[in-house]
Amino acid sequence: MTRPAPRSTKRSAPKRRPPAEAKAAPRLLDVTITDVGARGDGLAHEEGLRLFVPFTVTGDRVRVRVGDAADKGEGVRAELLEILEPGPGRGTAPCRHFGRCGGCTLQHMTDEAYAAWTVGMVRGALDRVGLGDTPLEPLSRTPPAARRRARFAALKRGKRVWFGFNERQSHRLVDLEECPVLTPRLFALVEPLRRLLVGLLPEGGDADVVLTDLEGGADLLLVGPRSLDRAARETLVGFEPERVARIAWQATDRSAPEPVANRRPALVRFGDVLIQPPPGAFLQASAAGEAALVAAVGEAVGEAARVADLFAGIGTFSIPLAQRSAVHAVEGDEAAVAAVGRVVQGLRLTVERRDLFENPLTAKELNRYDAVVFDPPRAGAAAQAAALAMSKVPRVVGVSCNPTSFARDARLLVDGGYRLVRLWPVDQFLWSAHVELVGLFERE
Repeated sequence: MTRPAPRSTKRSAPKRRPPAEAKAAPRLLDVTITDVGARGDGLAHEEGLRLFVPFTVTGDRVRVRVGDAADKGEGVRAELLEILEPGPGRGTAPCRHFGRCGGCTLQHMTDEAYAAWTVGMVRGALDRVGLGDTPLEPLSRTPPAARRRARFAALKRGKRVWFGFNERQSHRLVDLEECPVLTPRLFALVEPLRRLLVGLLPEGGDADVVLTDLEGGADLLLVGPRSLDRAARETLVGFEPERVARIAWQATDRSAPEPVANRRPALVRFGDVLIQPPPGAFLQASAAGEAALVAAVGEAVGEAARVADLFAGIGTFSIPLAQRSAVHAVEGDEAAVAAVGRVVQGLRLTVERRDLFENPLTAKELNRYDAVVFDPPRAGAAAQAAALAMSKVPRVVGVSCNPTSFARDARLLVDGGYRLVRLWPVDQFLWSAHVELVGLFERE
């Protein structure tokens, strides 16, 4: 049974609340869900309000509680109290934590409804920028138990450690007892980590744990506590030597990771090349999702002889592409650049460290290439997309985990004379409101 969770100490300062008499009394409304929005919340309209209702599907008739709606903005969040009549897309969630754990938001949908909603979300983002007629490839889907990288929160209260994910829009922790998303090898470390952290964290202390399932074993990065004494380091060194390949620690997110235990190489394979990523490095969420993205990027790049890979990370696309093209990989993170630099021998691959947000490649620099791949963080790459729009590169391949920022960058390219000719959607963030996209742009 899921236990009630304490609140994490990692929180922003509390906001001042207006006096109780200034608040409107909560109202109970019976509403019908007409659609599901881009964040996965059901939408309803009642009494002049646009309501966002989590954990609902189109066609649900539900009872909700609506609080103070004085500041409506784009809409008002409502609390789901009761399902009066289920819609046709409602299913049964496979996880006991669903509804509290913030890791998944869409387990209440049937498989068919969930897939259709994912495709519809992509179409909607493109429609809003006038690109809704773009040919869309079939949705590539990642199965359950395939998530190979996760960041957990841990909190010690009452001589026990709560370990798991935060509740949605909350600092409260859900103490993880099952997870249908994680690979079995990752989930098997949850209980050992809980026991480990009982001895490492002070009472009331917290930490984050970044776990990645790699060749050779798990890669573990402990973020916090702020200091580790000799006894704590020795405890870490002895943790799960058969299952954990490498352990590192950093005091805060801004600190550099310190190696604690390197038992054997923790590796990821790109094409025929094995690379050792830095501790906690970004990696595509699943091997299946990565394979689908790499295949789509390779097909979009085609026979281009000279390729630039921007926001290249640890070489997810650069290394496979370099086995058939001359590739220049550009990345801002120093550790990632160093990791790629260690495997360039034998490949037609060069690496450059450069902050593409502050210093994007210019149109003149871009014009050297037959194709450019860019895979920015979730916020997109407006400055680099604007420079690409002014270039003469024959093919541009955009990769994104955010349909909204992808659509914005795509509009910049199209306004600059490109045409979005194909789009590959990849669902590797199972049961969430995230989807990966690969788009091929060709110069008109």
